[in-house]
Amino acid sequence: MEPETTKNVAYILMALSLLVMVWFISQRAMKNRMSMLEASGPKIAGDDVLEGGARNPQQFDEPDEDALDEMAKLLGEDDESDMDA
Repeated sequence: MEPETTKNVAYILMALSLLVMVWFISQRAMKNRMSMLEASGPKIAGDDVLEGGARNPQQFDEPDEDALDEMAKLLGEDDESDMDA
């Protein structure tokens, strides 16, 4: 083959590769943009899935003595008992 022909074929292959890369990147960008818009859109009650949870939810059925004391402090019941005494 002629050196000029080889150079032209190489340029054509590089141009095609560039076009394919540009197309691929633009498709990826549009897909990412759509998923970002969907994720940041307004939330509708009931459509979201709540993840996680307590490992042992039964531990919250009956409060312990520390929790009752803390609740009494928060409600101000501890102050009233001090005034009565």
